Order: sequence, then C-alpha cells, then structure tokens
Amino acid sequence: MLSTLLGYLGLGLVLILGGIGSAIGTTTVGNAAEGALKIKPEGSGNYLVLSALPATQGIYGFVAFFLMLGKMTSDPQANGFIVFAIGLCVGIVCLISAIRQGQVCANGVVGISQGHNVFTNTLIYAALPEFYAILGLVGALMLTLAI
Repeated sequence: MLSTLLGYLGLGLVLILGGIGSAIGTTTVGNAAEGALKIKPEGSGNYLVLSALPATQGIYGFVAFFLMLGKMTSDPQANGFIVFAIGLCVGIVCLISAIRQGQVCANGVVGISQGHNVFTNTLIYAALPEFYAILGLVGALMLTLAI
C-alpha cells in the first residue's frame, strides 16, 4: 500500500515540479521582456523566443509522467518506490533547470534591449541547463525500461 501511494506521489511530483519550474522560468523571462519592450520594441520576436524556452521542462515532466504511468498501472505495488524516486529526481532537475534557464534568458533579453547582439549566444547558454533536464528525462526512460 505504501509503495503504491509513493508511486502515485512520484507521478504527481514529476508533473508538478516540472510545471512549477517552467512557470517560474517563463515568467522570469517574460518580466524582463516586458521591460525590454519599453526600451527596444523591435526586439519582441527575440524576446518571445527566449521567453518560451523554459517551458520545455514542463513538457519533459509530462513525458516522464507518461513513461512512468505504464509502470504504475502494470504493477503499482512492485514499482511504486522506483516510480517515486524517478518522479522526485526528474521533477527536481526540471524545476531547477527551468528556473536557471529563465535567468539566463532574462539576462539575454536585457542585453538585447541594451543594443547588444547576444541572441544567438543566449540561445547557446540557455541550452546548457536544458541539457540536464534532457538527461533527467533520458534517465527516466532508461529506468522505466529496466523495471
């Protein structure tokens, strides 16, 4: 019973933490973009792209949820503890990755609004925290295939 409860908690955590991280990351960049529009409105396309980047971690959490859901429906008592562990770990990675990526992108938005040509560099720097969220998702995939 405890294993089943923890398993479903893990499913919830991967969705919730990934979503919270994406919400914080996108609003961090969105706030910077709103200020930047007042200074350099012609950069709005770049601001929009950078604002959307942290949303991907919520998607990764959603994908991990579906990967693990099959394991919970097949044998919740046997797989609950590992699903909880995967959900917690991937959720935390997505949360932190999205927040930090949002901070990188917000700084890029400020740089663009100040007239610097930093859009491409910002995309490259923003890909680095994204990489860890992708690794978390791949790890979830590998672990769910192993059980």
